[in-house]
Amino acid sequence: MVADIYQQIQQFYDESSPLWEQVWGEHMHHGFYGMDGSLRKERRQAQIDLIQEILTWAGVETVEQVLDVGCGIGGSTLYLAQQFNAIATGITLSPVQARRATQRAQEANLFVGKPAARFLVANALEMPFEDASFDLIWSLESGEHMPDKTQFLKECYRVLKPGGKLIFVTWCHRPITDAPLTAAEQHHLSEIYRVYCLPYVISLPEYAAIAQAVGFQSIHTADWSTAVAPFWETVMDSVWEWQAIVGLLRTGWKTIQAALALNLMRDGYRSGLVRFGLLTATRH
Repeated sequence: MVADIYQQIQQFYDESSPLWEQVWGEHMHHGFYGMDGSLRKERRQAQIDLIQEILTWAGVETVEQVLDVGCGIGGSTLYLAQQFNAIATGITLSPVQARRATQRAQEANLFVGKPAARFLVANALEMPFEDASFDLIWSLESGEHMPDKTQFLKECYRVLKPGGKLIFVTWCHRPITDAPLTAAEQHHLSEIYRVYCLPYVISLPEYAAIAQAVGFQSIHTADWSTAVAPFWETVMDSVWEWQAIVGLLRTGWKTIQAALALNLMRDGYRSGLVRFGLLTATRH
């Protein structure tokens, strides 16, 4: 089953990434619209703002070696390399994404020298890196794809240097401390899983408990669901732009299906079922 989900994820991003870049640019993640979600911004600026707001929230000031887990086509990786004059490594399951990210790094003169960036096709549950290799691990909207959340955070802990920081931002479902998920909520999530190639998601408090169990310290969390929720309305609007329509017709059925199901995420945010969770922690 794990091999199947990896294949589905790879195929989904191999097919959809070129279209996403054409319509949306290099950043394959939510945008930031103010903490109350009321700010109206150009959509790509909102995505850049999200990166910077997360860095500010996590208190990141200096970085030398960055790992971007689930790097897409290198949007965040290159931003971090440039922002901190750092050496950045990105990993993805998609060969299409890794090739495009490498090309973008070359175009930005970030492929050789310092700052530098490199991109690998690699499994985040079995990272091809030595222990204590990075002083910042950045994972922006990739945790939802992980079939074993505990093993993922164990690997992050392993490759993080002592004193290093994890910044982990992911799709979650609502906390279940007071009430378990209803049958209707479980069905809604199952449809999101099916369309976006997710094995499952968990709540932010559950992630915090796992992070503590695997050894992380100074754990802090935040729910930014309201700040990013307008993103899905913007995405839905962009689907009807002519270049997006033409691009969809040229991609595989999985990408078309995902575009037709954008309302699942919009409605999930509206109901409070889908949450946008942030977690930062350190390895001491």
